[in-house]
Amino acid sequence: MSTHQQDMSLVTSTPPINNGNQIFPDIEMSGDSSSIVRATVVQACTIFYDTPATLDKAERLLAEAADNGSQLVVFPEAFIGGYPRGSSFELAIGARTAKGRDDFRKYLASAIDVPGPEVERLAEMARKYKVFLVMGVIEREGYTLYCSVLFFDSHGQFLGKHRKLMPTALERCIWGFGDGSTIPVFDTPIGKIGAAICWENRMPSLRTAMYAKGIEIYCAPTADARETWLASMTHIALEGGCFVLSANQFCRRKDYPPPPEYTFSGSEESLTPDSVVCAGGSSIISPLGIVLAGPNYEGEGLISADLDLGDIARAKFDFDVVGHYSRPEVFSLNIKEHPRKAVSFTSKVTKDETVKN
Repeated sequence: MSTHQQDMSLVTSTPPINNGNQIFPDIEMSGDSSSIVRATVVQACTIFYDTPATLDKAERLLAEAADNGSQLVVFPEAFIGGYPRGSSFELAIGARTAKGRDDFRKYLASAIDVPGPEVERLAEMARKYKVFLVMGVIEREGYTLYCSVLFFDSHGQFLGKHRKLMPTALERCIWGFGDGSTIPVFDTPIGKIGAAICWENRMPSLRTAMYAKGIEIYCAPTADARETWLASMTHIALEGGCFVLSANQFCRRKDYPPPPEYTFSGSEESLTPDSVVCAGGSSIISPLGIVLAGPNYEGEGLISADLDLGDIARAKFDFDVVGHYSRPEVFSLNIKEHPRKAVSFTSKVTKDETVKN
């Protein structure tokens, strides 16, 4: 969106023709530049412990966004697999319980392998609806889980993934840690796209690495629904001179299994089925720090905006954090991008192979 349009207010569009299947209103802003990318952030809840049903829901939302003209669609953190909000897995220092172990078993079963059949289905969705897709998932590798983001192009090609580098608080007891090998920025026809998840967006070194890779459309799937989150997203947009697309779930207590199967630790007794346990707050911010769409705290929805890619150059004129506003003779950053494996194997070389080499 160009600067002369920054005073436009949020509007709800007239629902497009969608064979009567539109499930959410599309909340949007409009621009009229020659370098426009239509982007949507999805604010919706996982169907917990039911990955096939969640994939079906993802496809309905993706189809609706595509019908509204979106070229890029970003889903929340852990949309596939679920964000285990409120669950303690009955953990205490030095102690586990049988129920907590079984809670983890069920959560593990809801996660997906990368690559795997669910990834193939997501790729097919991107191809079918001709959109670039950024999807938050719980990734399973053996018996360790990772909070990850998967990237797909509009031809259905799986581009790669980002694993959350630093899970927050109790997440560290449930999820593994990513490493420097999965901090990608993909150069696509609609811009250079990457992602950071939830509070790792607060890590200056991670942000700087992404800025140095030239990120233009910075995706920020999150589970943080507090009003202070918008300030962080606006700062990143200004700091990086990039668009920031933050997608969060909107969930009520009834969107999770009922107790005693699933318990919100410390607050279950005060909750009703309609209690909001995650209020969303999804938003889209321009490189000039202008809120183009959102934040939405009202319910599930599609939050859309037209991204004027010319705003990137307009913002970089003011501030290029890894360019004319950097001081490499004073500050430097070293990124270790190789995979960090606990176990590696070196194949034994036979005498015949040595001769051949």
